[in-house]
Amino acid sequence: MDARQTARYLNMSLTWVYRDARRCGLKAYRFGRGKNAKIQFKTVDVLKWLEQRRVS
Repeated sequence: MDARQTARYLNMSLTWVYRDARRCGLKAYRFGRGKNAKIQFKTVDVLKWLEQRRVS
């Protein structure tokens, strides 16, 4: 999933995905360097991250 798809799936802003997702423990994969770098997320990682935040 790219950053935009991840933001839409999590119902969060794209800014949150770029700025805070990593700090919150959501593992991203970076392709490229500098300002043109793209980040991608494995769907499995996003689902695991969501499961960890589930309120019982």
